[in-house]
Amino acid sequence: MARTAHTGGGERHGGRRRPAGPGRARTRSITARRALRREAPSTVAVVADPAGFAAMRRYTTFAFDNHRTYLRQTEGLLRSLTARGVHTRVGLFDPDDYEHFCAQERIDPDTPDSRTRYVAEIAATGATVRYRGQPLDRLLPLLLEGWERQDAWERAMEALAELGPCADCGKDLGRAALEEATELLARLVDSAGPGTHHLVCSLDGRTGPLVAVAHLERAPHDDLRTARGAAAEESAFRTVLAAGIAGERPGGVVMRTTRDGREEVRGWSLRDGRLHPLTEAEVFSAYCTDARTGEPVPPEPGLVYSPGFPLPGPRTDEPHGEAPPHS
Repeated sequence: MARTAHTGGGERHGGRRRPAGPGRARTRSITARRALRREAPSTVAVVADPAGFAAMRRYTTFAFDNHRTYLRQTEGLLRSLTARGVHTRVGLFDPDDYEHFCAQERIDPDTPDSRTRYVAEIAATGATVRYRGQPLDRLLPLLLEGWERQDAWERAMEALAELGPCADCGKDLGRAALEEATELLARLVDSAGPGTHHLVCSLDGRTGPLVAVAHLERAPHDDLRTARGAAAEESAFRTVLAAGIAGERPGGVVMRTTRDGREEVRGWSLRDGRLHPLTEAEVFSAYCTDARTGEPVPPEPGLVYSPGFPLPGPRTDEPHGEAPPHS
């Protein structure tokens, strides 16, 4: 709750308190409202791509007819809010998700009020980024990346929820898979040692690939910690990995480690619910192949390609396996 301290009752003049006139009172009221406005955060949702913008134009209350003009005016709004000291975050306005939201809430999608309610929902549960005055063409890729991460997390959670209890022991299979994924992630970073670790988990999903990333850091003789601002990414990574383990979906994990100015990449394939370390040649092939086109990608100068190491525990094998999808 925001609190605004102020003094009232007018000002002293010649030892006596002179009553404040209506002009001064109005000025103080405006100043107080502005102070409160600076303490009230704002969320602006953007229709990022032309296809989504075309879908929004079917609503008569959507007042824009040109995507470039819309983006320019949105950027102007963001800058205006920031100039007034308002903490502003930006989210992605997805027309398909908006239509689904309105159907669930049983509200008319062709009203400004419905769009406002959807933006409030994005602020509460969706992926947003802090606006710091950067141009929208630099901000939109971050929004799309955040939306994809949120989408992957939700689809993975749905897959785990569908598993239900174990027929023999009654244990929740989704929860058990999450616990195993959490342990596997810790083992991966423990075995890799000190440094900054960027991990990518890719799975073949029923409705398209699932991809999640995690950024973890380990200092010498220090506990494992999540990179600043990356807790949501780590949660999505563990959930996607758990969906691959429990659902026995094919996929893989790639880990890129930066330590003492040296970068090294390792990989594991995920088959039959188990992580299989890859050989050096398989890691090179996975990292130097475009996952979408299958075309070769030039190796990065200075990047060391190493085999995946065996992980302790029942769900590891000796190095062997198919290369995981690279992202």
